[in-house]
Amino acid sequence: MKKIFLSSDHAGYKLKESIKLYLDKKKISYTDLGPFNSDRVDYPDYAHPLAKSVNDGVHQLGILICGSANGVNIAANKHQQVRSALCWNVEVAQLARQHNNANVVAIPARFISTELAMQIVDAFLSTEFEGGRHSNRVDKIAYEC
Repeated sequence: MKKIFLSSDHAGYKLKESIKLYLDKKKISYTDLGPFNSDRVDYPDYAHPLAKSVNDGVHQLGILICGSANGVNIAANKHQQVRSALCWNVEVAQLARQHNNANVVAIPARFISTELAMQIVDAFLSTEFEGGRHSNRVDKIAYEC
């Protein structure tokens, strides 16, 4: 069973709350790392704890939401074992899991509908990594100077 973490900034707060209700309805367990209201916050303050949680565990996934998803995606990808993918449609979410073994999905709250966000979450959580030829490529992502 995968452990799922959620986090956002103020621009993604409303969508995060909708995703929580959706996950509750589907009886999918998660941990909300904040924020817990729509007051203005700085996205790295919420993206980094989620990314650290995913980075530190083997079977853990994250859902990050901000206005464009760029900020949270960039911050999350600073963590060595995190492969965060900015996903704006279902196919991109599926490919991120299948080909890149993405363990965090970054969702752009200001650019997609709530309905599409739920479809992206479903695709991300239900799609498995294909492995095979993709494993070698994923193994090359971690790079140390």
